[in-house]
Amino acid sequence: MPPIRVLVVDDAVVVRRLISEALSADADIEVVGTAANGSIALQRIRQCNPDVVTLDVEMPEMDGLETLRHLRVEFPSLPVIMCSSLTERGASITMDALALGATDYITKPSQTGSFDESMQRFRDDLLPRVKALSRRAPASGTMKPLVARSAGLRAEPVRIIAIGVSTGGPNALSLLMPRLRPDLDVPIVIVQHMPPMFTRLLAERLDAHCPLSVKEAAGGELLRAGSVYIAPGGFHMLLTQQAGGVATALNQGPQENSCRPAVDVLFRTVASIYGAGTLGVILTGMGQDGLRGCQEIHERGGRILAQDEASSVVWGMPGFVAKAGLADKVLPLDAIAAEINRLAGDGPKPRVVGPLAAPPRAAAPS
Repeated sequence: MPPIRVLVVDDAVVVRRLISEALSADADIEVVGTAANGSIALQRIRQCNPDVVTLDVEMPEMDGLETLRHLRVEFPSLPVIMCSSLTERGASITMDALALGATDYITKPSQTGSFDESMQRFRDDLLPRVKALSRRAPASGTMKPLVARSAGLRAEPVRIIAIGVSTGGPNALSLLMPRLRPDLDVPIVIVQHMPPMFTRLLAERLDAHCPLSVKEAAGGELLRAGSVYIAPGGFHMLLTQQAGGVATALNQGPQENSCRPAVDVLFRTVASIYGAGTLGVILTGMGQDGLRGCQEIHERGGRILAQDEASSVVWGMPGFVAKAGLADKVLPLDAIAAEINRLAGDGPKPRVVGPLAAPPRAAAPS
């Protein structure tokens, strides 16, 4: 099989060298060219025909956003990985790039580390993405079905929706969330694999377009029906049962599945509190984070939806869940919101007390 062809675009010579050497160390990857700005990059794409492009956010002459706009017109399906700094500005521009059609992103190593440390960061962060987006990543494969749902458990009315997502997630959520019913009377908790700052910006942008209230979880807040809580970057989010209801909690415990926040951490605690009233949703993403959490939801009688392969940027996370026999339905992204709306409104609702009830509405002016 021929190597994966990558074009590296960055205005900094040192960064181009770091990325090129990190990628070239893998025998399955060939760096077919570099470019110092967007206008050169567009020419090189036509010449080199790469499988994947890494694209710097901030460059002279033609920056990453402008390059991406041109690129999406001429090469609409070419995978593009944005490279940004871990700053407020870098995060904001990266979110803009994802909205314009960037496939994924990485954050550049800080300038305080050594050359070798920076190269290792690029290898750890970039190599799996390049392989996954070129469809050369190891497939989720055929799995033996895991433990079946315990006998005698029947699905209860949905009392909480838990969503796990990674690569391709911001765009998937931006399509899914605005289609949810504005009168959903259950809380929604989300783990999206993202670093600090990025999750807050994601929450703000979703809140502006979603009929429900969306926020980055702060830890300690009681869950409210009709509200959406996104785990902050760098922290695991879990749920705790308190006298007043169910609350979020945050910690910086060890990574799980090389992730923090991790879907499995959240899903375990959701399943332990809500049991068969849980609706788990696994969307596009690399790896298998969420598999064990879905197993616990399944064993307790909850339901699980998984995104299908055709609509996923990477069918890793939902693929593992589907092939383990844990998904009640495997659906294209554009059908998942309708299924959530149906299940969350299906059948009589249990009497919900305290924080799980819908917040009181303001009285109409007389």
